[in-house]
Amino acid sequence: MDDLVLARSLFGTTMGFHIIFATLGVGLPLMILCAELLFQKTKDKDYAIMARRWTKGQAVLLGVAIPTGTIAGVQLALLWPGFMEVIGKVMALPFQIEIYAFFIEALFMSIYVYAADRISPRMRIISVSLVLLGASASAILITNVHAFEGTPAGFRIDNGEITDVDPWAAFFNPSFFISAAHVAVSAYMTGAFMISTIAAFKMLKSRKNERVYQFHRKALILSLVIGGIFSFLTAINGHESAQMLHEYQPEKLAAAEGLFETQEYAPLAIGGFTDRESQEVKYGIEIPWALSFLAGDSFKTVVVGLNDFPEEYWPPLFVHTLFNGMVIIGSFLIFLSMAGFAWFKILKKPHFPKLFMYAFVLAGPLSLLSIEFGWIFACTGRQPWVIYRILATEDVVTGSTQIGMLFVLFSLIYLVLGVAVLAVLKYYFKRHPVEDEIDAGGSNNNNLSVY
Repeated sequence: MDDLVLARSLFGTTMGFHIIFATLGVGLPLMILCAELLFQKTKDKDYAIMARRWTKGQAVLLGVAIPTGTIAGVQLALLWPGFMEVIGKVMALPFQIEIYAFFIEALFMSIYVYAADRISPRMRIISVSLVLLGASASAILITNVHAFEGTPAGFRIDNGEITDVDPWAAFFNPSFFISAAHVAVSAYMTGAFMISTIAAFKMLKSRKNERVYQFHRKALILSLVIGGIFSFLTAINGHESAQMLHEYQPEKLAAAEGLFETQEYAPLAIGGFTDRESQEVKYGIEIPWALSFLAGDSFKTVVVGLNDFPEEYWPPLFVHTLFNGMVIIGSFLIFLSMAGFAWFKILKKPHFPKLFMYAFVLAGPLSLLSIEFGWIFACTGRQPWVIYRILATEDVVTGSTQIGMLFVLFSLIYLVLGVAVLAVLKYYFKRHPVEDEIDAGGSNNNNLSVY
């Protein structure tokens, strides 16, 4: 592999690993906050126990998200020096503001973890709310750099020199708000469905212990409600994102749907794979006119095809598969959350069939997979540009020849870190089973004693 492919592979692997912890670091605080609010409203100690146990998991995940995020920042500077020169002059604001967002998250996370039993219920809610705010703001600010790459604004390059720099115009680039909404709602969705995975798995193991089963069922229903709401919002935001692509990156939308010829009443292709030679999506299912409606809210919308662009501007055509993966997983999660909620709340069934339970167990990993698909689609679909139509990726890569060795070493580090995180979480929760906390809470009439 050449240096460009190796550099992209190394940074892509780093981001693929980091995004797991960053996403859960945004999504889990919302679940903790919801559990805290339910505890204060109902005085049901189970929700307090959930909040405390989920906070322990959040702390472990945050401990990995911080160093992997630092590694990603260092790799940006080392692997893409030409890109960081532009970012340093034009788009430094998000990085500068993100420091304060991270400070808020870390400070109030420490307060919530170590002083929860010494502060009032209102202060606990304020603390975890600020953790959520800091984590969300941090994610939005960092991913705004990615939004800027797709819809650059606030500067020009004349004869190789950066001129007319307007940092705020760059910050509030055309896709800022849609990108910010997408990273937030998809993270909240993923955090909720990861809780549903754990709750469903524990329910399968505790069918003979009705008290423990009820505890995990409460967590499952809460996660299905939150996950269902935000999976639906993610779908709505996806529609807005498609319209943004139609306006600002039309070849990326065309590649996502395997559309080669410009046309109105363009069909939406579900499934299959894009064949460059025959210029069609093979084995896919076409929904007539749907792509035109998706792109412009009208069946008559003209969608530009790939053949209207030089072939060297085409994104890799496998992005169609990634796009389909996101859509299929998102649709499944919406259906699953609605079906699970209806089964328990409307049909009043206290126990779920095993088929349901296995689907709930899969929900968390599938939501994470969807996040991975989304990031690969977003970054790969922008190629061959690192800053769309301004700066080519191959023009900003490092001249180092040692990237292959770094790729192997960092891959091994991430493998070890991943195994270590799973081992630590398993060890902690095995040493502190929920049964002990339920019994401890039940032995004292003061529900606040669980803290």
